Amino acid sequence: MRKVVIAVILPSVIALVGFALPGSGAAGAGNGDAGAVTAGTTGPCEDPVRAGRPRCPDLIIGRPSEMYADRKTIPGRVLLRATNDIMSRGEGPIELRGRRDRTRSMNVTQAIRRKNGSWARFPIQARLRFVKVGAAYGGAFWKVRNPLRFELWRVDRTRRKIRMVRTGPKQFYCFRDLERTRPGPNSPTDPVYPACNQNPRERKVTLGTSVGWSDIYPSTYDRQWIDVTGLRGCFAYVLRLDPAGLFHELDRENNVAQRVVRLPWKPDRGKRCPRP
Repeated sequence: MRKVVIAVILPSVIALVGFALPGSGAAGAGNGDAGAVTAGTTGPCEDPVRAGRPRCPDLIIGRPSEMYADRKTIPGRVLLRATNDIMSRGEGPIELRGRRDRTRSMNVTQAIRRKNGSWARFPIQARLRFVKVGAAYGGAFWKVRNPLRFELWRVDRTRRKIRMVRTGPKQFYCFRDLERTRPGPNSPTDPVYPACNQNPRERKVTLGTSVGWSDIYPSTYDRQWIDVTGLRGCFAYVLRLDPAGLFHELDRENNVAQRVVRLPWKPDRGKRCPRP
């Protein structure tokens, strides 16, 4: 009798995990340009009928901009800084709801609004953490871990990426409505998701970015850099959104943006790198 029960329950459990937990298996960016997606999983944005017709988000990363060489933050090192722009498009907002389960950390459920106005909730493997960024940058905030990665790739004579040589140190970001970058009928006029919560005792926290809005971090902000000390030649400075493929969204093909640069850094030196 016990074997019969297991045989009936186990496929349901497997199906539920495969639907609700993308990215729960091994995932890596590799040398491709799309965010990693766990094989064999089907999320609500890939199977909208099954999920109750959700209005899924679509996150798009803009090209690195406002770049400059920083030689002051770490004496003796050259840090190539860049601004990142995480744009929220798609049919609905990206919304992450954290619930505390550790001292300074929260598990995360992604909430997706359905077309009838209700919310569907999907546990994901992301984490929120209360992170100190220093008084110069506002103190400490609840932020999501690893939604974006800074990468530096060696490129060949056709500008094709051949080997990742460095990554940036930044791990935590706050989804918020900072700037309305694409007004439209589905884009709220006023911000819905404010600046990140700064209460370390909070039990629940919601982060998000509305459709038509962007969460932008300037190149001058904490850890917006890759250490390029000692490197020479042509490289791709890459911003990779959701590298572990944790978030449910409409399109992962727009999760990577890059700018080809020549090192040592000088403005516009990337134009001297060969073009295909």
